[in-house]
Amino acid sequence: MRITLALEYDGRPFCGFQSQANGCGVQDALEQALKGIAGTPVGVTAAGRTDAGVHAVSQVVHFDSPVQRPLMAWVRGANAALPPAVAVLWAQEVDDSFHARFAATARHYSYLLLNRPERPALLAGRAGWYHHPLDAAAMDRACARVRGTHDFSAFRAAECQARSPLKTLHRASVTADGPLVRFDFSADAFLHHMIRNLVGALVRIGAGKADAAWLGEVLASRDRTQGAATFAPDGLYFTGADYNARFGLPPTRRDVVIAH
Repeated sequence: MRITLALEYDGRPFCGFQSQANGCGVQDALEQALKGIAGTPVGVTAAGRTDAGVHAVSQVVHFDSPVQRPLMAWVRGANAALPPAVAVLWAQEVDDSFHARFAATARHYSYLLLNRPERPALLAGRAGWYHHPLDAAAMDRACARVRGTHDFSAFRAAECQARSPLKTLHRASVTADGPLVRFDFSADAFLHHMIRNLVGALVRIGAGKADAAWLGEVLASRDRTQGAATFAPDGLYFTGADYNARFGLPPTRRDVVIAH
């Protein structure tokens, strides 16, 4: 039987989602917990691979289980064995045509940034930080330059393994709630470090060091060296993926809610 799970995790204790030889990935912790329930090794596939220090509020995964278990066993049993920084939210049986990665029609991320002179303590590791005042409205206007279908090579990490840099960015927006600045992005798929590189460029605009036209020029250059530095992973959250309603899944997107 094929099972899909949604999970949330704090990315700080891990080296990213993907399994690593030293067992430091979220995937390693999850597969170990599921092995205890299934009584045999199982391999999971995720909707998106998050980097070290990046969080998730609704990461969707699937795996094929050789044994029948109640759905709640995959939730409570896994949570009993998982480290405190990871929790399974729900489990659902799906047909073999479901694939957490390839069946996803869109993916969603939010980046939270604390904009104040003092570094964060309570939000350390959970939000990015910039100490000079930022113009959220200017950053939001600049987002129009990158929405749509483009070659995002200028915002792509050198080690990115994606076959094509051509992506469709459905949503890019910036809002502010007091000192907390929020960046929201939705796309068919993302390149490695694409969001953190976009946030770095937008922060440069918000700080008055560049204008919106510059962001369009960077995009058109397809040259990573023309952009801003990659922003810290601290405030980046994978907030979910979209799937066809025929799979009958519970909600696969969740909002990021933190106090500030």
